[in-house]
Amino acid sequence: MTTNKTKQLLVIGNGMVGQHFIEQWLALQQHSSDWQLTVFAGEDRPAYDRVHLSDYFSDGDADKLQLVADSYYPDNKVQLKLNEPVLAIDRDSKTVSTAKASYPYDKLVLATGSYPFVPPIPGNDQPHCLVYRTIADLEAISASSDGARVGVVIGGGLLGLEAANALKLQGLEAHVVEFAPQLMPVQLDKDGGELLRSKIEQLGVSVHTDKATSSITAGSEQRLQLNFADGSVLQTDLIVFSAGIRPQDALGKDAGLEFGAHGGIAINHQCQTSDSNIYAIGECALYQGQLFGLVAPGYQMARTAAAVLNGDDSHSFTGADMSTKLKLLGVDVGSIGDAHGRTPGSISLRYRNDLLGEYRKLVLSPDGKQLLGAVLVGDNSYYDTLLQYALNGIALPADPQSLILPQSSDKPLLGPAALPATATLCSCHNVSKGAICAALDNGVQDLAGIKSCTKAATGCGGCAALLKSVVEHELSARGVAISTDLCEHFSYSRQQLYHLVRVDGIKTFNELISRHGRGHGCEICKPAVASILASCWNEPVLAKPHVALQDTNDTFLANMQKNGTYSVVPRIPGGEITPAMLISIGKVAEQYQLYTKITGGQRIDLFGATLDQLPLIWQQLIDAGFETGHAYGKSLRTVKSCVGSTWCRYGVQDSVSMAILLENRYKGVRAPHKIKMAVSGCTRECAEAQSKDVGVIATENGWNLYVCGNGGMKPRHADLFATDLTNAQLLSYIDRLLMFYIKTADRLQRTATWMNNLEGGLDYLRDVIIYDSLGLGAELEAQMQLLIENYQCEWRTALNDPQQRARFNSYVNAAAPARSEFGFVSERGQLIPVRQVNSKETTL
Repeated sequence: MTTNKTKQLLVIGNGMVGQHFIEQWLALQQHSSDWQLTVFAGEDRPAYDRVHLSDYFSDGDADKLQLVADSYYPDNKVQLKLNEPVLAIDRDSKTVSTAKASYPYDKLVLATGSYPFVPPIPGNDQPHCLVYRTIADLEAISASSDGARVGVVIGGGLLGLEAANALKLQGLEAHVVEFAPQLMPVQLDKDGGELLRSKIEQLGVSVHTDKATSSITAGSEQRLQLNFADGSVLQTDLIVFSAGIRPQDALGKDAGLEFGAHGGIAINHQCQTSDSNIYAIGECALYQGQLFGLVAPGYQMARTAAAVLNGDDSHSFTGADMSTKLKLLGVDVGSIGDAHGRTPGSISLRYRNDLLGEYRKLVLSPDGKQLLGAVLVGDNSYYDTLLQYALNGIALPADPQSLILPQSSDKPLLGPAALPATATLCSCHNVSKGAICAALDNGVQDLAGIKSCTKAATGCGGCAALLKSVVEHELSARGVAISTDLCEHFSYSRQQLYHLVRVDGIKTFNELISRHGRGHGCEICKPAVASILASCWNEPVLAKPHVALQDTNDTFLANMQKNGTYSVVPRIPGGEITPAMLISIGKVAEQYQLYTKITGGQRIDLFGATLDQLPLIWQQLIDAGFETGHAYGKSLRTVKSCVGSTWCRYGVQDSVSMAILLENRYKGVRAPHKIKMAVSGCTRECAEAQSKDVGVIATENGWNLYVCGNGGMKPRHADLFATDLTNAQLLSYIDRLLMFYIKTADRLQRTATWMNNLEGGLDYLRDVIIYDSLGLGAELEAQMQLLIENYQCEWRTALNDPQQRARFNSYVNAAAPARSEFGFVSERGQLIPVRQVNSKETTL
């Protein structure tokens, strides 16, 4: 209850920045009742997370984006006026007016944010012409997508690419139209923009740059038609305008506050406007001629205004770092500082690898000793290191090019120990390494506690990886055991999450995170949980609850290759194939000009398919009797075999039949990592079974079982596990072994590392699998049987589902796909494999 002595603080705007101001204000006003805080919101819902707005299309649950619980406001005696926008400010009477009432203020904070700019194109006000800014906008896009096939985003900046991703998540053929010659012209240079375009087009989004839209009219095949100044046209069912933002400054202008020539309410270093009783923060505020369209600068303004209003004049806003680290449509993009090299005399160093799809640029001071800016496309693992060099003025090494050249190890270039205490780890909340260390010294013992008390990594989340490494390093230095939490969203290891999913019968990521996690998930936990769900229930990975969790390969049921095309790998159990099936593969390869390769796993790989070709190719292969080989998944890959007793004079058992039995039994079983098997028909070991996760070698009395061998970066021979097994014993032991591995291994852990980490190693594994020391044998076999019974060929399922199949479309009336980098030419009457390099053919 307010009294005549209670002062009134009004906040106009309840976005992310406005909400951050509320939190900062309340933290400073814990023991004071001098002020009544009232907040006006133009929307009908409390503050929500706009940074992760596209998550709405993953599950349709807008409530998960809400920043605080509904009870937060009454619990803190904050009056929240939802759906009550302020219409006018009267500075003389110090009141604001809404459609419902007039409210007096002693101090006023404008956090009105911005609004999407819609270019003045004739026809831009038609139905299905939308914007991408609020949850209401997303609901409108979702409604417009019903019955639609094609969507266009006008604007190729950061938000435009986010909007394009939203259209793809709706199952639409997505196009991006950009007026500038390149994508993301504000953050990226020409080379970076070109590479980003290439990578996004490879993912099935059509990009049109240097395009000026002259009008929007009715379409003949789709709802609408974009008419471009160059005479070309593009038909679409809906249009999303994402051509930039403009400061929401009308209230300030009408009230006579000073504002910039191009918009924005002018503020000083304490976030005061030209009226000392009125403050402006966030995207509506203009500081020294600059507008700030990121959340981090808005948070800095909110902290400054809250402190100044509480009598602390030591705080000031002096500008902000505009560096950004993003993942757009699955593509890493980073921009730091002076990315365009506009500083006079600056020096640029560039590294570009089109094969790997990576581009990195450094902008150095004229003397080459300081990092002024950087651009990254394709690999953001360098971002945290480069940002610390730029933000903290750390002297560059004698060979600064080493900071962007490929590294020979996974160690960071600038480890946590090398960062000074003044290094800013989280720019959103201005958290330094020193603040992290102080919190640890005061008793905080884990990453979650650090985030809670410092707010680090709770803004845009771009600093999460660096924060984790610093916290773990500092905890280790203090003798504290490091947490095995999967990530900041789950306080459980992978094994514990598997147990929760299995015991609670959890079938979706959203259910798991709502019951046992927090936040929206990340690139670590989403694929890990996707694997766990598949390992428990074996539902199709492209089913609606699961598709948004998958990594690039699983998303399109194919391995993306270094040139952006995809490989097609049909399953050939045991390497056995009929002449008719061989011919069908040859016809497909010839028709689509695919490079063919017989692999070490006795399969035929087809390389060079474009995204839109994948369904066409797989339809032909499935019609010919093939099914997916799961070469893209963390699952069983192959079961290699020799010809065994059927043909070989040394063979003592039918290795081919056993290999086919094993491959058909375990195909599609998802695991923490890929699994390879082999069956040899005698001890001559032609199938190389002793280098596989599961190896089987025939004896005169049955089968010898070898386990936990791996090839790859750290080769390891398998260990002899059991001898002279019958077929039934062999299957039983492999069932138990695989399910125990799935149940207890860490994320992305191969079987060799898993067994080495088990206390007791091979002997312990024998006790569990053979002697059933844990009493799990029957349970493990039953769980494996469930996976076997639920198996589906994922490509067959995708082809039979129109919505899933539509995800592989590119766009209407697309030109024929470009020829693969690989192919064949006729030479001396034979087909010779060639590689095309810069339009020239080179014989391999």
